[in-house]
Amino acid sequence: MDKLLEVKSLVKNYITESETLRILKAINFSIESKEKVCITGESGSGKSTFLNLIGGLDRATSGSIIFENQEITNLEEDDLTDFRNKKIGFIFQDHYLLEEFTALENVMIPFLINDFNREKGMEKALKLLESIGMKKRTGHFPSQLSGGEKQRVAIARSFINNPGLILADEPTGNLDEKNAQAVLELLFDITEKENHSLIIVSHSSQILKMAGKSYHLENGKLNLI
Repeated sequence: MDKLLEVKSLVKNYITESETLRILKAINFSIESKEKVCITGESGSGKSTFLNLIGGLDRATSGSIIFENQEITNLEEDDLTDFRNKKIGFIFQDHYLLEEFTALENVMIPFLINDFNREKGMEKALKLLESIGMKKRTGHFPSQLSGGEKQRVAIARSFINNPGLILADEPTGNLDEKNAQAVLELLFDITEKENHSLIIVSHSSQILKMAGKSYHLENGKLNLI
């Protein structure tokens, strides 16, 4: 396998009026193409911060993040935005669907930022929604969808630009056990079929059995389980 992402000596500090909080302490990490990795840890341990740094949503205090042999930590904001949209698919605990748009339109939005070909975007979005069992719900608005259906739409949206890496931050945190299991199975199934890499953060012990490799984040350090 080819190394897709490499993190070297990654540090993230937050400075308050009274102290400097060291959230991540010189973390080294890598993921290969098509690999599925799970990261566990207590609430507040820095799991979301780590994903945000990898995905270019936040800036590291020091260290390197290399994606497909490109150093991203020093990219200008416009280039970083372009990197996020083209290379990374995000799935969060909250679906972040836009209420005024249908399921189909929500999936299309990241594609239209890159390519103004609405017809092509609609075709891709329809195929993705069909692949996750949402063919009959494409014209529904988020308010008309269940929690599990909303998260399915969010998953489809994360794949619309064919990113190399999917970052999932507690994607089942707001779902009941039955829906959570269904969404997890769907996520792992589609990443496997589409040959994407996946980093998923979760408290769920189920994921430890599904991921190819698992890490635990504690006291700013990332340790292989």
